[in-house]
Amino acid sequence: MTQLIYSNEDLMADHPFARAQVIAGEEMHGGFDEAGTYVSPRTLHRWPAVRAWKQALEAKGDKILDATTELLSRSNYPSREQQKFLLRNSLGQTFWNSLTVTGVFEGRGRFICEATIPDFQNIIVENISELGIGHLHKGLLYAHGADEGGDPKRDGIGAHDAMWYALRDLVFGKDAYPDPEIPENLSRPGDEPLFPQIDGAYAGIMGLLLNLLMIEIRAESFFAFCCDLLDDAELFLDRRAEAAEAREVVERIRTDEGIHTVSLQVVLSEMRTLTFRTKDGGTIAGSDLIDGPWETIVSWHSDRRQEGDRKHTKAQLEGMIGKLDGGDRLVAEFNGLEDA
Repeated sequence: MTQLIYSNEDLMADHPFARAQVIAGEEMHGGFDEAGTYVSPRTLHRWPAVRAWKQALEAKGDKILDATTELLSRSNYPSREQQKFLLRNSLGQTFWNSLTVTGVFEGRGRFICEATIPDFQNIIVENISELGIGHLHKGLLYAHGADEGGDPKRDGIGAHDAMWYALRDLVFGKDAYPDPEIPENLSRPGDEPLFPQIDGAYAGIMGLLLNLLMIEIRAESFFAFCCDLLDDAELFLDRRAEAAEAREVVERIRTDEGIHTVSLQVVLSEMRTLTFRTKDGGTIAGSDLIDGPWETIVSWHSDRRQEGDRKHTKAQLEGMIGKLDGGDRLVAEFNGLEDA
């Protein structure tokens, strides 16, 4: 019989690694098996658990939320060809900044480990002990935060934030550029509550889950973007070996993030099938509760936020390019390389 109930210890358990992951002398999470294949941290039982919960949903014929980059209506800005143009014109700080900002936001994910995650059984009519949603407070979300910003219980072991800084330093050298300005937030601004029908503690976690899933989807697009650049034989000519190693590190992060995307997809899909108790003493179907806010979050992340980011970044980049010799010509060339 398929196991569907897991303990906190189960969800936090590592594989027996043959060797640790070390980048530039710093130990990172995860490790390698006997064959030299990278294995993500805390996935000995977490991956089997997430797959089992997903299979249970599929067996019932329930809808699984789309969690692919097809949800993104806009491509990366600057585009791959535009970023190549910037690197070739001694404007490598633009890519350095992107890698640094990504590391900072990954580090902020550690707050999930320190957040109080309520037991959703308190506001759900059906028994959720055999579902992913029933494990959010049992380590499922904690493991996510530990992957991103490091496990507070294991200081000294680098997580995704440290991995992004390490791969950045591989291709550019340590302290190649000053720290960039860091945006305040990647989530949708909290102008109005997404889930006014339910208690605020649970509403906050549900909003977090929706935002996290779209952030993971956008991250997948950025992983592909980075790998394409680091693979390009025309770039980083004096650091090709380092660029190849940096690409491997991106792929390890990408491997780690896979379980985040699927677990969030599963939990939110489960929520659609359940019945929630409302603040006024009534109940509401999960699909009625979630579908509208999900469309709002998808629209904001895939279109409105990306267009706002593009306008801001475009103005900055045009200003930098315009200061080069032949600036007007180069700005026109740069803009011509933007994806349609």
